[in-house]
Amino acid sequence: MAGSGFRSDPDYTPAWCAPAFIVTLAIICWPGPWADADELYKYRGENGEWIYSDRPPEDEQTVEVRRLNKTTPNSEVTVTQSFIGSTVELTANNSYHAPVELRVKIDSIRGLEFPGADQDLKWVLPPRSATQLLRLELLEGGAAPFLEYRFEYLLGEPGALHRPTEPYRAPFAISNNYPVTQAFPGVVTHKTPDSYFAIDVAMPIGTDIFAARAGIVFDVAANNFQSGLDPIKDGPAANVIRILHDDGTYALYAHLNWNSIRVQPGVRVQRGEYIADSGNTGFSSGPHLHFAVLRNAGERMESIPVEFLGADLVGVVPAAGSVLTAY
Repeated sequence: MAGSGFRSDPDYTPAWCAPAFIVTLAIICWPGPWADADELYKYRGENGEWIYSDRPPEDEQTVEVRRLNKTTPNSEVTVTQSFIGSTVELTANNSYHAPVELRVKIDSIRGLEFPGADQDLKWVLPPRSATQLLRLELLEGGAAPFLEYRFEYLLGEPGALHRPTEPYRAPFAISNNYPVTQAFPGVVTHKTPDSYFAIDVAMPIGTDIFAARAGIVFDVAANNFQSGLDPIKDGPAANVIRILHDDGTYALYAHLNWNSIRVQPGVRVQRGEYIADSGNTGFSSGPHLHFAVLRNAGERMESIPVEFLGADLVGVVPAAGSVLTAY
């Protein structure tokens, strides 16, 4: 990234989320994330500025300590199982305001009739839906029913095609401009298919962020405040917004400021609508916005090259070391 030192990684969660379940005569319930809390330290810096950090200052002159409660994810995909008479039913619940590609793999099965158990089973789950996946009959006189399976899911409609009707709006205030610190092909940390065409734009913490294209908000993370250079530890701590477009692609806005997100899942936002403030959360070494447009290419997530509206209504492809201006 030309002369900035900023780093980002878009892999905030695995591309395929993959829980595993076992069903026996008693249904086994696997717990979800526990509610948790972190501490936020407020103190003065060397120049008298207020600093908010997850680490206390070395001189112990903390002014305030706040407890920040972490909540479970806003949306998720679960697969539940139930015994009904002589059958076992598997049902998928998708709480996202977006379609999801689901894959189930049967690892072991006894006492249940299912000739396709050795195959990968796939479905596309509609937004906010409950879908019956399998209905398995008990074998007469067979062993006690046992079913071991895994499932994975990927956001988005498989095979979505990118069809914007106009260039994207730069995601900040009109007439403002900020340096692009990473963009294809000059990648430093954007080395996976879901990040090749992402762009990093350096900007001060608290810069207003606007929707680059209209769509439906389907995922947010808003309670994180720390940053660092460990992709495994710090990557999941990025505040993000994901917005689904009418063509099935979606935009990712990442590293947003703590507690600044102004939208929630299920809300439709318009192009140019204020959605959050920029920040420095997650895997990041400096304040910036990570922006990417992605599509489910069928069992894999791909980033998409985009053009932003430039002078004289001409589309502009951002490049590392250039300046992006909002029109």
